[in-house]
Amino acid sequence: MTTSSAIPGKALMIPGRSLVLLIGPAGSGKSTFAREHFSPLQIIESDHCRALVCDDETDQSSTRAAFDLVHFLADKRLEFGKLTVVDATNVEVKARSGLLALARDYNFTPVAIVFDVGKEVTLRQNSQRRDRQVSTSVIHRQYQDMQSSRKSLSREGFSRVYVMKSPEEAAAATVVFD
Repeated sequence: MTTSSAIPGKALMIPGRSLVLLIGPAGSGKSTFAREHFSPLQIIESDHCRALVCDDETDQSSTRAAFDLVHFLADKRLEFGKLTVVDATNVEVKARSGLLALARDYNFTPVAIVFDVGKEVTLRQNSQRRDRQVSTSVIHRQYQDMQSSRKSLSREGFSRVYVMKSPEEAAAATVVFD
């Protein structure tokens, strides 16, 4: 296992046959990072899946159906041997376990990119979102869940874990496919 904190400009080494989980509270910079570092076809975004099933990415009543779709799409992409990036909070072990099982089933390398940019930065970035804002209480809970489970990522089965400590660090990082 490789664990590292990404240094500005440091390369995040990602095998071509990887399932990449972006992990962090709403507003921590996951979607921005995904758009800047991966092809749109490689990214499965939970909010987009929510919108696909009920026409509203903010409708929490569609969460179960949306994540059924996330898992279905991840399964199909891995079946076809395609690098896949799951853009969801993924802050709880139970949210990651099914995806890790898929990676094992298809012999893909599970990679975690954690967005631990600080609660204050996350709250500020969330307040500046134009599309939707998540309640402060939800972000506090997501941040706590991320902190509680972050140390277990290698035990869960992630082969590589990268931690983004600031938006600047995430922006300066490069993704290198090995």
